Amino acid sequence: MIFIAVASLYADANFSVPGAAGLYLFPLLLFFALGTALDLCGMFLRVGFPVHRGVILSATALIVLSPYVPVVWNTLAAGMPETVSAYPADCPIGQMGWIVLASIFAAMMFFLDEMKDYSVGSDPSGVLRRLVASMFTATYVGLPMSLLVVLRGLGGADLGDATTSNWGMAALLTMIAVTKSSDAGAYFTGKSIGRTKLIPRLSPGKTWEGSVGGVVVSTLVAAGCIAYLFPAIAGQGSAPPLGLAFVLGPLLAVCGMVGDLAESLVKRACGAKDSGNLLPGLGGVWDVTDSLIFASLPAFLCFAAVA
Repeated sequence: MIFIAVASLYADANFSVPGAAGLYLFPLLLFFALGTALDLCGMFLRVGFPVHRGVILSATALIVLSPYVPVVWNTLAAGMPETVSAYPADCPIGQMGWIVLASIFAAMMFFLDEMKDYSVGSDPSGVLRRLVASMFTATYVGLPMSLLVVLRGLGGADLGDATTSNWGMAALLTMIAVTKSSDAGAYFTGKSIGRTKLIPRLSPGKTWEGSVGGVVVSTLVAAGCIAYLFPAIAGQGSAPPLGLAFVLGPLLAVCGMVGDLAESLVKRACGAKDSGNLLPGLGGVWDVTDSLIFASLPAFLCFAAVA
């Protein structure tokens, strides 16, 4: 998985055409999105929510891949310039517009699926539980993870002499590094000096001391990424203001912790120790994506403000 991730990142950073950043990352995105949705489906089925896995996975994939419409369009335009023009800059449906349309269509898919099987003898509570669980899964997973595609495409213009086509790549890697470093910082700080439990009814191992350690480590990692990662990937003069680290670090750390606690809430409600078994040893795919899902929106807003 590490090899595939590194290869995908390298290919996207070096071979993406203008206006089509993120194309080579879609296999990774799809794996983690569908893996998370599959974990949720398994837990819902465990507690009596009769969800339809196939429809949920299809709707989740639709939402996650929807921002790739302009990306694929521009890739085709670069390869066949005589027959395909670039995605119109004045088109009222941009990347985020496609996400909205896909979300609406996903909701329609769930209702059509229920209409297909509905009969006089159908269990009303089962229908409602399935609709609610399906919509929750597709939007909870699909919307934040589709935002990562938009984040990857930020900053695709020139700043002075430095090309910034990989500015969004630096932003995406920073977001992941900052969020995940909070987990490590909180774990080691909590093990060393943790005494006061944070929310024992949800996660007995988390402490206030560990949380503070996670925030500190995230802030340091954010400063390091801005100071060194951005110039290395996007070119000199492309880095955001260093002061952004003091907003980005604490914000992503806290949102990542909330995302982890949100997963703990669902797992406890379902009586599950691990979210799934697709990634043995890590507790499931959702255990990898839980913090990133909650951190995607604040990360996007922070980087969009300085792109």
